[in-house]
Amino acid sequence: MIEGLDIADARVWRREETKARSIEAGALADAMRDEENLVWVDLLDPSPEQLRQLVLRLGVSGTVVEDALAPHERAKVTAHADHLFFTVYATQLATDTLAEHADGRSHLSVTRISGIVLPRALITIRVSSPYCEAFDMGEVVKRWDDSASLMTQGSGALVHGLLDYVVDGHFDTIQSLDDALEGLEETLFAERRTGSEFVRTTYAIRKDLVALRRVVLPMREVVNALMRHRGRTGGPLDAWYDDLYDHVLRASEWTESLRDMVSTVFETNLSLQDARLNTIMKKLAAWAAIISVPTAVTGWFGQNVPYPGFQAHSGLVMSVVVIVALSGGLYAIFRHNDWL
Repeated sequence: MIEGLDIADARVWRREETKARSIEAGALADAMRDEENLVWVDLLDPSPEQLRQLVLRLGVSGTVVEDALAPHERAKVTAHADHLFFTVYATQLATDTLAEHADGRSHLSVTRISGIVLPRALITIRVSSPYCEAFDMGEVVKRWDDSASLMTQGSGALVHGLLDYVVDGHFDTIQSLDDALEGLEETLFAERRTGSEFVRTTYAIRKDLVALRRVVLPMREVVNALMRHRGRTGGPLDAWYDDLYDHVLRASEWTESLRDMVSTVFETNLSLQDARLNTIMKKLAAWAAIISVPTAVTGWFGQNVPYPGFQAHSGLVMSVVVIVALSGGLYAIFRHNDWL
């Protein structure tokens, strides 16, 4: 008996039918000994001592305790003599609107799921955090129920159903970030936009993509390792795992393309800012040249020595005509050259 072990959920399949929808901690080892059974047990936030007792009772490697509970573990698969251990991360984006990214904060939540894979059993270990809730296994169980015919294939069917749902969640997150990036691109060339808000939005999306990339890219190694260790059996699961690996590759490539797109948007924004600054400086220089004309003319006619039109009405008319003619000529030239 494992004292205080809280089993969040469990299922026992016998061939294609669900034999039991719950299981006591004390009956766990007996259920796994029956080779006709396929057992799934879900643990939510187990203590290190509870997990240590469980792995001791099941004869599982003691490194599982640290790998399952230690913070900041990378998504991975570890192979042992008679079992596998894996860690993956599910993702969810709190918002898919561009406006809510303008606060500059990350909206990506990442939840961790670890698993101990035995020939006829899967033990999932979920860890919650103060920042996000634990991964919901309800949708995964529905997928298992919809694919009851695969339950005869052993624990590989359970692992596939879990990872397939996790990867689908990655696609949803990537799609949301892609939509946000498209909205960002639409505002990139807008005449009236707030520069600081645009930069904060770009930074928030880039921050989410960096965190997503850390989760999505290692999934190629995870799925590839699982496929390698289970081998090609010629059964129906081979095609399902091939399809899963294809989805993982697509998610990885999509994530990489989004990262490149964010970098392009950021660099384009800097180029546009430089171009706008150059335009402003060009216009200021043109207006300064125009304004210098009346300054020069009035300076000439303000001399204290006699000149044509000195102290005469014709001198005023002459100065006004010269100012208007030269200023107008410069303005026409600058407009023709698109300087104004």
